[in-house]
Amino acid sequence: MIYELSLVAKSELSAEQIAALQSLVQEVVKQHDGDVLIQDDWGRLRMAQRTRNGDESGHYLYFLFKANTDNNKELERRLRIRDGIVRFMIVKLGEEKEQEKIVKGYKTPYSKHYRGSVLDEEEEGMDLTEDMGDGRPKKRFSRRKNCVFTEKKVKADWKDPKTYEWLVNEFGKISPCRVSGISRKHQRFVTTAIKRARQVGLASYISGSYAEQA
Repeated sequence: MIYELSLVAKSELSAEQIAALQSLVQEVVKQHDGDVLIQDDWGRLRMAQRTRNGDESGHYLYFLFKANTDNNKELERRLRIRDGIVRFMIVKLGEEKEQEKIVKGYKTPYSKHYRGSVLDEEEEGMDLTEDMGDGRPKKRFSRRKNCVFTEKKVKADWKDPKTYEWLVNEFGKISPCRVSGISRKHQRFVTTAIKRARQVGLASYISGSYAEQA
């Protein structure tokens, strides 16, 4: 199976300690007949919301890998007992036959080497903001006959705020599909993406703010 791991380490860790975390993930994956397909260091980001422990920023590491079903249990066990880790999240992406498509589709504005968005070529069609006249953007939703995600053949991704930020208001509330006009299917995808982004500190629970370079 193909999985992705997002790991948030304490921002004060040294380069050697970050490298040790990367080696740990590689070691566990290889022990379970796996292979790391993408290893990406997003660097230090200011979280969208402070953690309960008071962490305001973290060093983000991302891994895309294939491995057997026992891998994630051991990976979670090792990460939970490891010092210096703030949060982590493992997500199943698909089967090995989809490997090429998944690897090719990896984009995120937080990456230095894979910087971008799935909406880069569709930006005009996805722009749901307008100028209020005083320089402040205003959200607007126009009722569509067809779901915009279906039309553009894209899907909300927790790594890419551009795909869902226009559906979250200033208080962190997700707009329902009856307002936004997206399908119920894609409403579920959006909700899942936002919840995952919140889990790793990329999106806030109580506002419309997102992680940014520290």
